[in-house]
Amino acid sequence: MEKLNEILRELGISKVKLAKYLGVSRQMIYNYLELDDINKWPKEKKVLLLNLLNIKSVDEMETIKVDTDYIMQVEANINALFNEEATSSESADIYQGLSTKNKELLANIIDLIKEDLEDDADTEAYYKYLYLSNFIQAMITSRELKYILGYVAKAAGFVKPLDFVFNEEEQFRFESIMFSAMILYNGRGVSTSKIAESHKRFEEQIEHKMEDKLSRTMELNTIKAQALKELGYTAITEENAAEVLAKITEIEVRTVT
Repeated sequence: MEKLNEILRELGISKVKLAKYLGVSRQMIYNYLELDDINKWPKEKKVLLLNLLNIKSVDEMETIKVDTDYIMQVEANINALFNEEATSSESADIYQGLSTKNKELLANIIDLIKEDLEDDADTEAYYKYLYLSNFIQAMITSRELKYILGYVAKAAGFVKPLDFVFNEEEQFRFESIMFSAMILYNGRGVSTSKIAESHKRFEEQIEHKMEDKLSRTMELNTIKAQALKELGYTAITEENAAEVLAKITEIEVRTVT
């Protein structure tokens, strides 16, 4: 089993991806990998694994050499599965327009979230992914949130510490500061009163942002109502949307000037 784990690690096949390929849950994959012999796996799952690795018997596993050609062969086996699912699934439109690599990534994310959300009684899981949804929306306008993802991936050991895929200088500085902050968080010598002061400033900043957002929403609603009135409409429809939006822009310009 140690050899299998080594091969999977060298191939970069995650437990989630393997679970998807074998048609089992992620927890079941952990159970399989804890067994001391692959021959103890269910026969059909063992056959699927052997097919994935392009071998005919468990004994051949010892002869596997993970090089570029082999990695491409195994990836082709996995991608064939994802391509088949993407075209046959009722939710195929989710994957429409995505490359094979991006289809696979999206499928892995969906599987991870789905498994965590299957227990309706687990309210913590619901809020965890609600906040993740908020995080993704906020990430569109905040580059620092991408750096947080990079830091977490590195801290968890998924990515090498000197791999930078975003702005290297900014990411390096952010990760350094984040590391220092985590040391303070995990330490015992931090003043409780200073932490309380810092959180108070955080609360005030958030409240200010929410007030600004509410104010802007009210302003936009007022402008929208004025635009509809000037155009003689009662609501925005598919037919008049472009005209109403143009009028809203015109009113905003008039207000500024």
